[in-house]
Amino acid sequence: MSPSHPLVWRGTLRFIALVQAVLGLAFLLAPQATAEQLGLVPAPGWTDWLFGMMAARFLAFGWGMWRAAASPQPHLPWVQAMLGIQAIDWLVTLLHLWRGDVTLAQVSTASFLPVVFIALLWWSWPRTGAQPAAQAA
Repeated sequence: MSPSHPLVWRGTLRFIALVQAVLGLAFLLAPQATAEQLGLVPAPGWTDWLFGMMAARFLAFGWGMWRAAASPQPHLPWVQAMLGIQAIDWLVTLLHLWRGDVTLAQVSTASFLPVVFIALLWWSWPRTGAQPAAQAA
């Protein structure tokens, strides 16, 4: 079983992997500076603990997306989990925008990238019996 649109599949997963890696490293190495870059008010020091744990998950999922881009079939559970994460991320972002907890400028790409990622992954998802677009022509 191979992706129905392999270039879109690999490109999307690698871009997600890079976003995850950048966020993971930023929140691991400089949590308060990263939060400040997002326009968030200074938080108590204990939030660095949460940022560090969040960073570990960013890095792990970045690694999983990179592996899935190279070899889809054995890594589909990573992608399924990322689809769930992206959906939750987007819904949480909308909730906190609606409540006025954060601004559109603060959430930046979180306001639309999850939807783009979900749509591209859904469209290029490996299907049984599907031939890659390049081979079908």
